[in-house]
Amino acid sequence: MLFLALAGCGGADAPSPGVNSPALGGELRIAAAADLKFALDEVVSQFKQSYPGVSVNTTYGSSGNFHSQLSNGAPFDLYLSADIQYPQKLVEAGHAPADSLFEYAVGRLVLWVPNDSKVDISRGAEAFRDPAIRKLAIANPAHAPYGRAAAAAMRDLQMYDTVAGKLVLGENIAQTAQFIETGAAEAGVIALSLAIAPPMKDKGRYWEIPVKHFPRMLQGGVIMKQARNAGAAKEFRSFLIGPRGRSILKDFGFHMPDGE
Repeated sequence: MLFLALAGCGGADAPSPGVNSPALGGELRIAAAADLKFALDEVVSQFKQSYPGVSVNTTYGSSGNFHSQLSNGAPFDLYLSADIQYPQKLVEAGHAPADSLFEYAVGRLVLWVPNDSKVDISRGAEAFRDPAIRKLAIANPAHAPYGRAAAAAMRDLQMYDTVAGKLVLGENIAQTAQFIETGAAEAGVIALSLAIAPPMKDKGRYWEIPVKHFPRMLQGGVIMKQARNAGAAKEFRSFLIGPRGRSILKDFGFHMPDGE
């Protein structure tokens, strides 16, 4: 099943060990927004080619829930949020140094349906009115940035009242995608990064919601003050926002903060 396990995965690009790179090792613990699931798995894989001594342990989930956990001392070194406001709040509260805050991507939204759906996704926003949609999955707006963006988009499209009684809320955007894949909902508003990832791209169809209909989803991260492996966290941050990391993120449908 596509999303049964969302935990424990394993500047400029990092150079190859033994050339000019520091001898990094130990465990790097990352708390990451669920929309990063497939893109970040690939980033981790390439990072480990440069730093094979680092054991990367990635946990995926809701950005808001991670913020609460990190505010209470959860043992992560690096936090990658789908909303940069959460890491900013950690800096303001003294849980992370200000100079470790960074931007890495801008998220995008799609309305997604399975291939066997009768919903005509080519109708764009009008597809929300399709009677074949009895349940519509979105991430919980209370703590998931993609859920807030989905709700904002549907309001701007004047579709929210149409679907309000049909909404099924996922704990995070990955669980939201799982709801559609397993048939718990006929359609859903999910991250483009999940819709075009290998496990889902051949299983469904999507309409990308124009970015003018929801607030800009600037995604950012921070290295935690209590990080046990700050050195590896800094190198991973540099790799993620460097050429190879940016290339991977763009391949998975993310925009870059600088507009690329």
